[in-house]
Amino acid sequence: MLENLPYFQKNLESDLGRVNVVINRAVQSEVALISQIGTYIISAGGKRLRPIITILAGKSLGYDDDKLYSLAAMVEFIHTSTLLHDDVVDESELRRGRKTANNMFGNAAAVLVGDFLYTRAFQLMVGSGSMKILEVMADATNIIAEGEVMQLMNIGNTDITEAEYVQVIQYKTAKLFEAAAQVGAILAGASAEQEQALKDYGMYVGTAFQIIDDILDYSGDTAEIGKNVGDDLAEGKPTLPLIYLMRQGSAEAAEDVRTALHNADRSYFEKIHHHVINSDALAYSTEQARIAVQRALASLDKLPDNEVTLAMRSLAEQSLARIS
Repeated sequence: MLENLPYFQKNLESDLGRVNVVINRAVQSEVALISQIGTYIISAGGKRLRPIITILAGKSLGYDDDKLYSLAAMVEFIHTSTLLHDDVVDESELRRGRKTANNMFGNAAAVLVGDFLYTRAFQLMVGSGSMKILEVMADATNIIAEGEVMQLMNIGNTDITEAEYVQVIQYKTAKLFEAAAQVGAILAGASAEQEQALKDYGMYVGTAFQIIDDILDYSGDTAEIGKNVGDDLAEGKPTLPLIYLMRQGSAEAAEDVRTALHNADRSYFEKIHHHVINSDALAYSTEQARIAVQRALASLDKLPDNEVTLAMRSLAEQSLARIS
């Protein structure tokens, strides 16, 4: 997707190459198992959206220094550590189309290496020499942890409101997108207005990204989304398409969703999938993702009009292409 955008055609390989140099160096440890698992999960690739957003935020304001790429790697380490922990909690078997680290190496090793990557990220933050960046990332990681606990508490919750769902995804997912953009802004010496604009951009892109992920759990396939379809339902997670069915769907659909969430059983997927695709649930969820993207685009109006901000607009717009 990104490779087709003009800025990224020229710069993506170089930008991510500089980030990967930092990642490959920082993932190494004298403890062989740490290096093995760290390399395994990092080498799985992924979209690297969060570090890309850090780079774009800094470059949009004319900043392009080694610290930008070091902190982009830091953001990816935070993200990767949360994935390792999430997969253990969710008992996931696939991540980015490969066996999860916990599936390959066991839960204990996955959790502990997640801790290593998390603390390595803070070492990279210290290297920035910025107390504000440390403060931003400490606050962000704390909120992400709160979001994960909120999600856990909502497993099987059929009374959850859409507003509560949005709060969960903005805490557990979008907060890191926001922090990624803010770090780039701080490095670039952004004005208060520019920093807030970049924070808003990250928050709204992250919100759209998570809603789209939730849509793909019912409209994608394993090869496309890198995990088993129906995982959210199997884990009892009340995502936006299901919340819509419980509030706006037929009486039969609402009751079937409630039963499926209470039982958290993949065997209900075919029935729930039928209700989802034969209702307005996906159309409604897609519209909410589109609204978030529009808000992300509006936030960029406060930034310089240049090649990089154009790339940021394209990145936000292209996120919707995953469900078109």
